[in-house]
Amino acid sequence: MLRAVASLGDDDGDELVRTDALPAIRTPRVRMRLAVLTGPDAGRTYPLFPGSHRIGSSEQHADIVLPDRAVSRQHLVLEVRDDGVRAVDPGSRNGSFCEGMRFSELEVRPGAVLTLGTTELKLVPEGEKARSMPLSTRDSFGGLVGGSRRMREVFTLLERLAAGESDVLIQGETGTGKELCAEAIHSHSSRSKGPFVIVDLAGIAPSLLESELFGHVKGAFTGANTDRAGAFERAHGGTLFLDEVGELPLEVQPRLLRALERRQVKRVGANDYRTVNVRVVAATHQDLEGAVKDGRFRGDLFHRLAVLRVVLPPLREHLEDIPLLIDTVLSRMGRPPSALSDQTRALLAQYPWPGNVRELRNVVDRVVNLGEEALPDIPDVPLQVRGAAPDDDENTVPMALDLPFKEAKERLIEGFERDYLRTLLERCEGNVSRASREAGIDRVYLRKLLRKHGLDASSS
Repeated sequence: MLRAVASLGDDDGDELVRTDALPAIRTPRVRMRLAVLTGPDAGRTYPLFPGSHRIGSSEQHADIVLPDRAVSRQHLVLEVRDDGVRAVDPGSRNGSFCEGMRFSELEVRPGAVLTLGTTELKLVPEGEKARSMPLSTRDSFGGLVGGSRRMREVFTLLERLAAGESDVLIQGETGTGKELCAEAIHSHSSRSKGPFVIVDLAGIAPSLLESELFGHVKGAFTGANTDRAGAFERAHGGTLFLDEVGELPLEVQPRLLRALERRQVKRVGANDYRTVNVRVVAATHQDLEGAVKDGRFRGDLFHRLAVLRVVLPPLREHLEDIPLLIDTVLSRMGRPPSALSDQTRALLAQYPWPGNVRELRNVVDRVVNLGEEALPDIPDVPLQVRGAAPDDDENTVPMALDLPFKEAKERLIEGFERDYLRTLLERCEGNVSRASREAGIDRVYLRKLLRKHGLDASSS
């Protein structure tokens, strides 16, 4: 029987293990650990040496055994290499998930959370503690809704930063709820009794941006008939929300940076600065780091805005929240959960929702108002793309189903978009601003959709 008596490090990172029976043998250094966050074995960690590690509920079929009845005998295989970790599901009964997405094979980044049955596992680089910040117990924060781990992690962060005074940058795809997030930060802060001022930077002409942000004095330019306070002044004592801050032209960015650093603003045409007491929350769907590298956004402004940062996950990364989101939308419409059938709910849960929560909300609204009985009973077709006009042969479901899946889906979506936009414009009498508000769609994005489908609208 071999007995280890010493373990010495060498230059290449491996360990030399001496025994009393054999010469020194080399064992690889642990570069990653697997931490059990939830489940029957919560709190345990396992070293991941380079090589293959089988995870499951059976001691005969797994190297890392999880006493979880929802875990298959051999549920997952982790292939640990020097340059990364690959996770392979060999055909488990309940599937493997990474941050809400089911997978069969996946390159897993350090820090990622894997879900097997009721057990959550986190890949932790060696040397780091498997810190598990207590998750929020709430399933909503302001207008944001979700009971998934991803959303509860967001709520945990929001609970902490809302209490502070530092500026916040919210990042996330269109439709993830950035404005709701900003409003929730304000309402849960010490500034909640102060004003909450919204400035949509994408919807303001570049020539008017400085006036909108900082105000102007009478006679500063043609049309300036009176003195006017800018958004910073109007938000005094409260919170200023700068939506789509990535759209801010380079020439205006230095003035915004000065206002953020000094909390002083000067109206267009004025000589004196005014001090403001305001917290700034900015939001963007753009990759601001990439914009900084490309020279389209000032690095110093980015770092000043991103003192605290929140990233809202796309809906496809927490699809388990769809039932709760549907019930929330129905409740806000004054409708009971029974307003949507189980079949319709199942269809909604199958779609990846590229337009995120906003798209889901609009689809639920549409189905409730138009009635489910008008929808074809074809479970393989996502529900929201079944809105083509009945007399438009090009977009009817039977013809679309004869096409390859990707092309059929694209054609059906186009039919839905055309029909929805046409009805929306008629209801709003061609007014884009009103249409964007009623549809819950960003005005710039709505104009792009209108151009795409060749639909005319009056200027807002």
